Amino acid sequence: MKIVNFSENNSELNRFVAELRDINIQGDRLRFRKNLERIGEIISYELSKDLHYSPKEIKTPLGIISINTSDDKLVLGTILRAGIPFHQGFLNYFDNAENAFVSAYRKYKDKLNFEIFIEYIASPRIDGKVLILTDPMLATGGSMELAYRALLTKGDPEHVHIASIIASQKAIEYVQEHFPSDKTTVWVGAIDPELDDHSYIVPGLGDAGDLAYGEKE
Repeated sequence: MKIVNFSENNSELNRFVAELRDINIQGDRLRFRKNLERIGEIISYELSKDLHYSPKEIKTPLGIISINTSDDKLVLGTILRAGIPFHQGFLNYFDNAENAFVSAYRKYKDKLNFEIFIEYIASPRIDGKVLILTDPMLATGGSMELAYRALLTKGDPEHVHIASIIASQKAIEYVQEHFPSDKTTVWVGAIDPELDDHSYIVPGLGDAGDLAYGEKE
């Protein structure tokens, strides 16, 4: 399984991640959502290099030129709600992709223990297509796996790309154990070392959904 950790190399993506984390900046919801979108665009560009291409003849006003363009049929799958602006970044680049949406939530048994449930799914068929699953925060990996299992009811994808902005080391290991290693690629802006007692990433950035859209009741 290929793991791409963007924080291992210097790029402007690091600045956007830093702003998402910074308590002096992240209170600006518009800027927070825009940074989620920007990072989605950067990851999309890098991910596009792993797609399959072939030459196509393009007619211009003055002649014909051959240009390599992608042959893959893409499905962008997003876990609601913090995933929406991140998803938009991918859609800005992969504007011809089909889209899938999954609602996953934590149901707490007590303050520390919870189960993850899928409440809603809307997806096209994904047979033989490239599935790009996006969620800004990959804390435990459980929500991502449940979303993937739910989408498998719509077919078997040719390849799965998992894209997150911040992941925990535990989640990376979980994905390596629970996703098909021969056809899964993970793209992540940074990998943090720990989870706290509530399974939030440390140092992380807090609750991405609340920071993007306001606190939920």
